[in-house]
Amino acid sequence: MAQHRSKHLLPGFGLSMGISLFYLTLIILLPLAAMLLKVAGMGFPEFWRIVSSNRALAAYRVTFSSAFIATIINGVIGLLLAWVLTRYRFPGRRILDALVDLPFALPTAVAGLVLVTLFADTGWYGQFLEPNGIKVNYTQLGIIAAMTFTSIPFVVRAVQPVLEEVDVDFESVATTLGASRWQVFTRIIWPTILPAFIGGCVLSFARSLGEFGAVVFIAGNLPGLTEIVSLLIFIRLDEYNYEGAAALAFVLLVVAFLTLVATNLLAAWQVCYVERKT
Repeated sequence: MAQHRSKHLLPGFGLSMGISLFYLTLIILLPLAAMLLKVAGMGFPEFWRIVSSNRALAAYRVTFSSAFIATIINGVIGLLLAWVLTRYRFPGRRILDALVDLPFALPTAVAGLVLVTLFADTGWYGQFLEPNGIKVNYTQLGIIAAMTFTSIPFVVRAVQPVLEEVDVDFESVATTLGASRWQVFTRIIWPTILPAFIGGCVLSFARSLGEFGAVVFIAGNLPGLTEIVSLLIFIRLDEYNYEGAAALAFVLLVVAFLTLVATNLLAAWQVCYVERKT
């Protein structure tokens, strides 16, 4: 009897698994299946015409380039934030730690309105930037700013717990043996946090690709200049062009999926490489 119970560590495992699978199917799998069926029903020539139109190609360029730049910014700033929150104790640290999660709690539409106000010609930031020829509102800079704001927590929260688990004794031993701070970071700390850092950056990139609420207010939504793919999907839905919306959404889904797969493979390779070295 004891051996039979040991196979199921959680009480009611079957029921819990059934509810979880039902929820997963209802919320994620069925909507994805509906989109895929819509794409499959239009035929490849029609699908290719939609996803390769000039307007769609311009939206891809704006979306992917903005998300890539925002991810680079988040990677640098997010790593520094995680390092400061983990390695230092200072007044206001708890407040700063809580502010990192603000983009998760703040509605993205509110974030967009806040950014528009800040970067307006009379805003706190805009009054200094615009006289120097730097216009953020209704440009790609605004899109990058919105994507950066909404996706930076992914990098911080991915790296922070791993940094907290790094054994400080290894760093002390390396320093005692004559290693510089840069060598300690590159040889001990960086290999340890790299998989988490890559994972956080990928989540940040995927979040930026699908951002809508914060971007729509600050972008200006000019076709070919500041129109992102998620906005174009919304426009197609507003026009009752469900095939066009499904085709564009499928492109974003494929890019996000391939990015996650590539990152998981890279992270697995990195873990194996570190284990071989140690």
